[in-house]
Amino acid sequence: MKTFLKLSLPWIIVAMATFAIGWWIGHPAETGDSASSSDNQPSSLWTCSMHPQIQQPDPGLCPICNMDLIPMNAAGNTGPREVMLSENDAAALNFRITPVLRRPAARELSLVGNITADERSLATVTARMSGRIERLFVDYEGISIRKGDHLAEIYSPEILVAEQELIQAKRALDQVNDQSSPSLSRTRQSLYRAAREKLRLLELLPEQIDAIEAQETPSDRITIQAPQAGIVTQLTVREGDYVKTGQLLFKVADLSTVWVQLEAYEQDLPWLRFAQTVEFTTSAVPGETFQGRVAFIDPLLNPATRTAKIRVNVSNEKGLLKPGLFVNAKVKSSLVNGGATLSPDLQGKWISPMHPEIIKDSPGQCDICGMDLVPAEELGFRFNADPTSDPLLVPASAVLHTGKRAVVYRRIESETADHLKFQGTTITLGARAGDYYVVENGLNEGDFVVTKGAFKLDSELQIQGKESMMSMPASYAGPPTPSQPLSPAELEKFEHALAQYLTLSHALSHDLEAEIDASAKSLVKALEESGLATLRPAVEALRDQQGRAAITAALPTVTVALAEITQQRAAAQLESPIFLLHCPMALDGKGADWLSQTREIENPYFGSEMFACGEVKSQLTVRAKPASSKPSNLHNHE
Repeated sequence: MKTFLKLSLPWIIVAMATFAIGWWIGHPAETGDSASSSDNQPSSLWTCSMHPQIQQPDPGLCPICNMDLIPMNAAGNTGPREVMLSENDAAALNFRITPVLRRPAARELSLVGNITADERSLATVTARMSGRIERLFVDYEGISIRKGDHLAEIYSPEILVAEQELIQAKRALDQVNDQSSPSLSRTRQSLYRAAREKLRLLELLPEQIDAIEAQETPSDRITIQAPQAGIVTQLTVREGDYVKTGQLLFKVADLSTVWVQLEAYEQDLPWLRFAQTVEFTTSAVPGETFQGRVAFIDPLLNPATRTAKIRVNVSNEKGLLKPGLFVNAKVKSSLVNGGATLSPDLQGKWISPMHPEIIKDSPGQCDICGMDLVPAEELGFRFNADPTSDPLLVPASAVLHTGKRAVVYRRIESETADHLKFQGTTITLGARAGDYYVVENGLNEGDFVVTKGAFKLDSELQIQGKESMMSMPASYAGPPTPSQPLSPAELEKFEHALAQYLTLSHALSHDLEAEIDASAKSLVKALEESGLATLRPAVEALRDQQGRAAITAALPTVTVALAEITQQRAAAQLESPIFLLHCPMALDGKGADWLSQTREIENPYFGSEMFACGEVKSQLTVRAKPASSKPSNLHNHE
């Protein structure tokens, strides 16, 4: 036994050593493989789109700005404008997607205006002979009268002569008998008819002329009677006044029908049609809604207000509507491709082209003017057409506006079943229809677009260095190339407008609430006085806006207009530098630009709340040197 152990022990030691060496060699290799495998796993870090230095292992809120964190890396291979998320990441970010629909674009217009008298029912009473006002039966304006009521009594020698001629002609005609010659009978008949016609032309009624014939002696006074029922809207004479032939005495308005005069902005005009139904209310008759039809759309636009007059014919049999009353009107309209308006209530109807209140079930003539009725289709209405001709609609919440561009994030096919892939797509927008936009180009029916969380996707593209919404807009890309410099007079006015803009921006960024409204009014005045047509959208956007929220909402439009002129026409003329800055968090995450003379960030959209949040996008001028040599970067205010 001892001999066996002596012989075996060396072999046992050699075997154990061999095992130990093999284990030691194999273990590090296994550890290395494991580490390599771990390195191939996708990162699960979450970061902030505004502050990429923040990196956390779990989703949550940014400790600096409280924005939702987004995945730092997306799985899979993506294109230059594509981003991919796992289903868990999408759920954590609370994404919402909505299909692009094909259906009529519906919108409710809110218009304001006032009531006026129906000009077609206005009647004027003039003096048909010279004379003196002996008596006024209607001696104040606003009085209600009926047809045939006495208005005034006039003394006139002319009427005395005319009555005398009729009385004598009547007597002469009565003396004609069977023994009279035919020629004498014809002559006296002609004189009698001429005498009556003379009085008729003096606007005497037939019964008045008959009464004169029955008189023994003529009178030098004549009573003027009301030609129609209505309200006396104008009285130009008093008792004792001398009047001449043709002089205006009274104006009478029949208020059984009235007009509602509305004003519509140019962007509202595509939604309005002749014979369209309009509903309106007035505070003078609370609780009651009135209805009429569009009778006239002014073909000319008011250049000062950028509005067109819309006239609505309204029945006023109860007399509740009075000229001068202020009204609030609503027009519900649905448009389809080609600009036609859906109006089921007019299907199969025939309408008067002059009086839209005249609507019949079959062809015929207008009861008022006698014109031939026309089918509703000829007036721009459509009924039960092919639904495939309806426009494409995209939710307004899906659209990211970047100056002149509109971007949506569209879901596209993913290579992996457990990931969602989105692509940034530039689209062409049509009219705004409530909570939707009409899509002219860029999307197809059935596409799904992100309606909640699109800005987070755009921020992910920015972090990855890809093309995003915040990339330089086409209008600002490249060096300035002024094509038509401003004249000295235009440049002076434009510099004044820029100065007013910078004053407003300073008041907003430094929370000078007492100066904001006044600065906005001064800017509107300066923009109007500039005389530059490119600035008209800016004037309309900012006009009558009050309060910080309304003014900051209009600020992007003003910025784009001023930036366009600065870069394209005044870039080489302005002595002071002008920089274009961007805040991606402005306007509920849609992002917005503003102008500044320095690279220093003073955010007008948030003020002290996020004073230094933003970035410098470009310098729009070429002559002036930058006031600061600091590079463009993202600032934040804690």
